[in-house]
Amino acid sequence: MVHYGHSNQLRQARAMGDYLIAGVHTDEEISRHKGPPVFTQEERYKMVQAIKWVDEIVRAAPYVTTLETLDKYNCDFCVHGNDITLTVDGKDTYEEVKNAGRYRECQRTQGVSTTDLVGRMLLMTKAHHNVRRPLSHLCLNGCVTQDARGSSPYTGVSQFLQTSQKIMQFASGKEPAPGDTIIYVAGAFDLFHIGHIDFLEKVHSLAEKPYVIVGLHFDQEVNHYKRKNYPIMNIHERTLGVLACRYVSEVVIGAPYSVTSNLLDHFKVDLVCHGKTDVLPDKDGSDPYGEPKRRGIFRTVDSGNNLTTDDIVQRIIKNRLEYEARNQKKEAKELAVLEAQQRRERIIEGKEN
Repeated sequence: MVHYGHSNQLRQARAMGDYLIAGVHTDEEISRHKGPPVFTQEERYKMVQAIKWVDEIVRAAPYVTTLETLDKYNCDFCVHGNDITLTVDGKDTYEEVKNAGRYRECQRTQGVSTTDLVGRMLLMTKAHHNVRRPLSHLCLNGCVTQDARGSSPYTGVSQFLQTSQKIMQFASGKEPAPGDTIIYVAGAFDLFHIGHIDFLEKVHSLAEKPYVIVGLHFDQEVNHYKRKNYPIMNIHERTLGVLACRYVSEVVIGAPYSVTSNLLDHFKVDLVCHGKTDVLPDKDGSDPYGEPKRRGIFRTVDSGNNLTTDDIVQRIIKNRLEYEARNQKKEAKELAVLEAQQRRERIIEGKEN
């Protein structure tokens, strides 16, 4: 998957240098070393390119990063998070560049991982984004770790805790400039994916100087009109996912379901857009886009992409057994490496023969 944890690593990596190249693996490479990917390689290429800190992507990047790869793309060093990345046979994929001193490390984003999100989709309960009830206490059939003897800090599930600092790091901080066309869109933007990106890119292209504001609905609101126990990701997670997109200028956290005159006037909105998905009436039966339609500033935008969050969940369910096996194997490898590291440290300290 591609989620805000990846975006945060790319943000940190970009701050370490002047130009960021992101290598994206093929479906074949990921399947071989980690398990089946959720998004196709073509989807992932476009999703990574849409992250605002990425200057360039390398398609079909090798899974093991070598000095030859760095030199080929004129890179001084490579960056990865402080979690473990292993090949199918358990080797460190960055060993060569680490030994050469051309490796930098950034902080992994606590509270999110592909494993965690896959587990939420396999579980699909109303409690999957409730911080008072951790997912690991609810998961069935091994969709995430249940072994009480220990769990990997990289694969195990934890809950994301939002801070104002994290929002500031992701936000552009730019206000509309004179001559900007202020465009407003609203929705859940759950599991921020290529369908959302294609829509936002199309919206962004509607003006010469676009300033795109995304209104995110609260979890309870999303659950009301999406049902099926959505959203998968809570409002705080969805905020970072949208803010990381290069086509977005600002986010309204907890936007009203109906686009009101107060909202339009407050943000001086020039255009309101919505995709081709159905729009349910508000709780009082009114059209949530009635006011922008009355003002003549509403437009339906066809992104050309029909992918939905529900489609992604169906991909997960279809390959349920493969993903469960992926999660278990991944954690087992990580735990083996951690135990070996801890044993080496104990030997160095003289605590073990």
